[in-house]
Amino acid sequence: MSPDWIEEFPASIVVTDRNGIVISMNKGACRTFAEEGGAALVGHDVRDCHVGRSGKIVEELFETHGLNAYTIEKNGVRKLIYQCPWFSGGIFAGYVELSLPVPAEMPHYER
Repeated sequence: MSPDWIEEFPASIVVTDRNGIVISMNKGACRTFAEEGGAALVGHDVRDCHVGRSGKIVEELFETHGLNAYTIEKNGVRKLIYQCPWFSGGIFAGYVELSLPVPAEMPHYER
């Protein structure tokens, strides 16, 4: 069971293990991926959800343990997608994907 803040966080959070198996989805992720199965995706390989170009990117991420970040717009909602490896005891353990809604116009600051 995830802590309350993760479940109520206003973004989609999906976590996989090092083999690409979805091990956790918060409520936002279950809503986002409802048409693909929602919470039933837990236990399934995340690579099954990616084909073509995105499938190649996901394969490369699992090989290199790299970071992938980009923005998309779907149904009039702009989102930041942040796919980042997580580690346990310094050993690659899987990926966390955050999908955060962002305003269409978002300021950028140099600090």
